[in-house]
Amino acid sequence: MNRKNFIAAGTTALAAAILHSNELQAQQQEVPPYNIAIVKEFVIAGHGNMDKVKEMVVNSPNLLYCRYDWGSGDFEEAIEGAGHVGNKDIANFLISQGARPNIFVLTMLGETEIVKAMLTKYPALLRAKGAHGLTLLHHATKGGEQSKEILEFLKEKGLTEMQIRIK
Repeated sequence: MNRKNFIAAGTTALAAAILHSNELQAQQQEVPPYNIAIVKEFVIAGHGNMDKVKEMVVNSPNLLYCRYDWGSGDFEEAIEGAGHVGNKDIANFLISQGARPNIFVLTMLGETEIVKAMLTKYPALLRAKGAHGLTLLHHATKGGEQSKEILEFLKEKGLTEMQIRIK
């Protein structure tokens, strides 16, 4: 390839990349955010209404990733609602659909190995605040028998608070 052809090919490729980038940006801008009332409804349903959760996931699958702000940065996803009330069925359903479990939900589900590994790598998470300021200790108690080992581990590490105020 001679220099003239090389420059022409490079210019064409650059123009195509810019056009493609602009098309992607236009597509992303055309999709409006979810209505906040819908997000709130889904998060509330995540606490205990499996039928509503399933219906809403079918109609709007990306609700799995949405968070509602209850104020002062107290954000909550539907999976977190299931986690702090101990609703394993909804939590597992949401995970099966692609929701992202966090250390709080995993604690409630009794995923001891994963939670211990996370706390070993990041010890500050022991005092982390979940939705509504609820702690890992709270989530472990909501997990019942399945989370008993984690509950004891958290107590041994000195965690005593069930909830830490969100400022």
